[in-house]
Amino acid sequence: MDPFDGPESHKIKLESAEPSAEETCVPWSRFSAWLECVCVVTFDLELGQAIELVYPHDVKLTEKEKTSICYLSFPDSYSGCLGDTQFSFRLRQSVGRVSGLWFGEEDKYNRDAPLILQKELAHFYGYVYFRQVKDVSVKRGYFQKSLVLVSRLPYVHLFQSLLQIIAPEYFEKLEPCLEAVCNEIDQWPPPVPGQTFNLPVMGVVMQVRIPSKDDKPGGSPTRQGQKENLLPAPMVLPTIHELDLFKSFQSVLIHLQMLWELMLLGEPLVVMAPSPTISSETVLALVSSISPLRYCCDFRPYFTIHDSEFKEYTTRTQAPPNVILGVTNPFFIKTFQCWPHVLRLGEVKMSGDLPKQVKVKKLAKLKTLDTKPGIYTAYKTFLHKDKALIKRLLKGIQRKRPSEVQSAILRRHLLELTQSFIIPLERYLASLMPLQRSVTPWKTPPQIRPFSQDEFMATLDHAGPQLTSMLKGDWMGLYKRFFRSPNFDGWYRLRHREMTQKVECLHLEAICDADLLTWTKDKSEVEIVDLVLKLREKLMRARKHHLPVKEELLEKLENYIQTVISSLPEDLQTVLHKH
Repeated sequence: MDPFDGPESHKIKLESAEPSAEETCVPWSRFSAWLECVCVVTFDLELGQAIELVYPHDVKLTEKEKTSICYLSFPDSYSGCLGDTQFSFRLRQSVGRVSGLWFGEEDKYNRDAPLILQKELAHFYGYVYFRQVKDVSVKRGYFQKSLVLVSRLPYVHLFQSLLQIIAPEYFEKLEPCLEAVCNEIDQWPPPVPGQTFNLPVMGVVMQVRIPSKDDKPGGSPTRQGQKENLLPAPMVLPTIHELDLFKSFQSVLIHLQMLWELMLLGEPLVVMAPSPTISSETVLALVSSISPLRYCCDFRPYFTIHDSEFKEYTTRTQAPPNVILGVTNPFFIKTFQCWPHVLRLGEVKMSGDLPKQVKVKKLAKLKTLDTKPGIYTAYKTFLHKDKALIKRLLKGIQRKRPSEVQSAILRRHLLELTQSFIIPLERYLASLMPLQRSVTPWKTPPQIRPFSQDEFMATLDHAGPQLTSMLKGDWMGLYKRFFRSPNFDGWYRLRHREMTQKVECLHLEAICDADLLTWTKDKSEVEIVDLVLKLREKLMRARKHHLPVKEELLEKLENYIQTVISSLPEDLQTVLHKH
């Protein structure tokens, strides 16, 4: 019986929102289920951007992480952001960082959350509320400060909504207010996929539902009914992570097909925007455009020349990395001239007509600092544009359809496009699984057949995307290019691990259905001991890796092991019970 390793399970029972005894005795354990820390970044005349405060005080950020947070928490001087500005960033964690109690390799949250909402293993998200207002009492004449929520969770809408509640109060009342907010968050139950929570903060109750991997893509799950009449009435957030896609894509709607393909293929892309708000929202919208497929490359919603990866990402000695960078500094135009795809955005004001659409331009024109908005690329799309979608959105603008409805239309279109692309791959992958009848208790489980690109391509004539999509074009060419992308590699690794676990589960079920005692009757003690050790190893692995099998099955296997042990001489029983 060969070991089948797989670090995650994909069928678990939802845990109670109540924290365990272990969680409650560790300081800030509930807080750390949502946030890593809260930082206040200010402008110091001598030091420049500097962290003024970190809460909780005992949070361990490395100097590199602190420096990155400082520079990423302020818009650069070219953005000219007066008043209040909100945006997001994502930074790489320092090597060797030890994760907190709530987050580990076997994190139950990640096992039950959708791929796109799993906790980050190697990055932090930063959610920023920046205020810059005239202040004659300050030497520079301006009050400049950012309140930053640092988290491993990609809950952009929830955390930006939270900042809208707490940041204005903080800027008025400062540290005591922040301490009170952090203590309130430390009373929140940890996020559990599939559950609805009422989260109180500063006299407001935010009601949110955490999506589950079992939710139907594109569906609207039933909200759990309230068991109490809350006063004040809760502020219901319709989503914790979704963005206003229509607002983000309004100037590139006619190029949506191209941008979707660039994301699917993990192509290097720079988004040059007039502000960190537009930069971060556009990058996050692009990453979400291939949902439910996970975007497996790096992405930085807001990136500056002070970033620790600046040299790594701008070197000209090798091909640009598979990464999306959101930038606002015009200096980057010169830096990224060798990149294959650059999206230059301008300020877009909503009007009663289709917003002015940017044009596709040659990369050679990306030279001057006053570069006009456009998509600078030589890329040719594999699939044709969906003209019906553009007409539908234009009609919505003319009829003054709300932005959230336009976004829902866009999200549905992108979801169906991604599903049409992925379904043939899923169907072919299912054919690689061994037949259930070939899994027997006394033999090592059969292997999953290897993925053959040629074999897959041969299935497209009768079971390709044309079954679910009206779009014409070179689907085969798109698949061939996809096979060379990090997104295919990430998708295949995950699916192969899930299939391996499925075979392991089928093998466990076959063993439990077999008559083990009859099998042992004509076997030597050495063979029986070997069986016991192998069954124990299987049981231990099933529990450690949370294989999607019923607990009753594992208990049945445990009872079998004990029954087999009891049939052995006492001296062997003693040895086996000890080990």
